[in-house]
Amino acid sequence: MSTAYLGLGSNIDARYNIASGIAGLREEFGDLELSTIYQTPAYGFEGDDFINLAARIETDKSPLALKDFLHALEDRHQRNRSAPKFSDRTLDIDILMYDDLYLVTPSLSLPRGEILTAAHVLKPLADLAPDLVHPVQRQTMAELWDAFAKEPEKLKRIEL
Repeated sequence: MSTAYLGLGSNIDARYNIASGIAGLREEFGDLELSTIYQTPAYGFEGDDFINLAARIETDKSPLALKDFLHALEDRHQRNRSAPKFSDRTLDIDILMYDDLYLVTPSLSLPRGEILTAAHVLKPLADLAPDLVHPVQRQTMAELWDAFAKEPEKLKRIEL
């Protein structure tokens, strides 16, 4: 079994879609651990606020098979794949890390680059797994968050 860390986000009927996405993850992977949940402004475009969090799962799926499963789960939530990269989302679930794997393929790069550039990705991951070591940076998520140099997005802790 491998440990994967996922980033979840939504800004279209966000509370429903996040709760439904979590239910879909639980149905497939059983118990999962969730981070603090944050409301954040849209990143990279003008739009409604997002709900963002991180999840830890145990899986026997390969990274690419996991990505395929997550895409199917997003598709069940009417994810529009023809929209620009930075746009409204019903449900967005990204693999942030998979064990300590470093992987670069045309369809998947691990660890996910936004861990180092986006507060709405790094902060939930640091909350969930502060001692998790980034396989390239060789720093823990807590250390990366403490040193986060970009102007942090406005992260508002919320309950789902």
